[in-house]
Amino acid sequence: MHVVGIDVSKGKSMVAVMRPMGEIARKPFEVTHDHKSLDNLARQIITLGSDVRVVMESTGRYHEPMAAVLQSFGLYVSILNPIVIKQYGAGSVRKIKSDKKDALKVAKYGLDNWTFLREHKAVDIIRQQLKLFSRQYNMHTNMTTAMQNNLISLLDKTFPGVNDLFDSSTRIDGHIKWVDFVMDFWHCDVIATLNEEKFIERYRKWCKRKGYNFSQAKAQQVYDASFNNCPTLPKCETTKVLIISSAKTLISALEQRAAVKTEVIRLAKLLPEYECVQAIYGVGEITGAQLIAELGDIRNFANRRSIVAFAGVDPEVNASGEYN
Repeated sequence: MHVVGIDVSKGKSMVAVMRPMGEIARKPFEVTHDHKSLDNLARQIITLGSDVRVVMESTGRYHEPMAAVLQSFGLYVSILNPIVIKQYGAGSVRKIKSDKKDALKVAKYGLDNWTFLREHKAVDIIRQQLKLFSRQYNMHTNMTTAMQNNLISLLDKTFPGVNDLFDSSTRIDGHIKWVDFVMDFWHCDVIATLNEEKFIERYRKWCKRKGYNFSQAKAQQVYDASFNNCPTLPKCETTKVLIISSAKTLISALEQRAAVKTEVIRLAKLLPEYECVQAIYGVGEITGAQLIAELGDIRNFANRRSIVAFAGVDPEVNASGEYN
């Protein structure tokens, strides 16, 4: 019985081999993450015999190349949550942190928990892509929210409250009506200098050109609002560049997010559990797709309690003596 403990880092890893009773079969040594080095490592592990398991932490994306190569040689690979290793005692009250000690700690954990180790199952390509796209969608959402707040802050100096004048939902291409509107009407004086009929006609043509529904009442509301504001920045070329450049950046980010969202939904529809997840009350297309992305293969969970624990919303036990 051998356990190969691997402390994974970017571009290289520290490897240690242990036998039962804490006997070190091979002192920690370093392996780089190139194809030749990983192939040599796999062959060395095979020489240890048939009763051998490889244990490593899940470390971002760094562990994936090593796990893939070792599994291609038919080796048993178990990937652990780093919190499990962090909370595992190393048999000493001293706090020692080094790659060599960590590799030995991982190997010792593997020996002590041999029967509880779970073999890693490679995730299929579609699920990998879905999870990556889902994470990208979250990143784009955070970016667009920050850009949107920034644009609203700038418009408070040129056309306060213009974003509240439109309640149209976000289009499938990512465009938002009020953001497109300020590209042409970036200052309230741009409207206030026009007579009412001229603005309404210009607004009608703008709606037709941009693909938005025209409303006479909405045009009247926007026109009236342009007279009831107190802008703090003048209507000049510098102010125009400031507003339009911010709006262009936001529009580009919104389009990118919409493209990523479309791909997230397309990938989710390729998976067998899509219809089941969509049947959950309150779950929409993007929410359902992201649930599938984060949960991964549902067959990895023994029961529904496992899913609740994975989500981190199960109650924790806190009992000691008479306290419960």
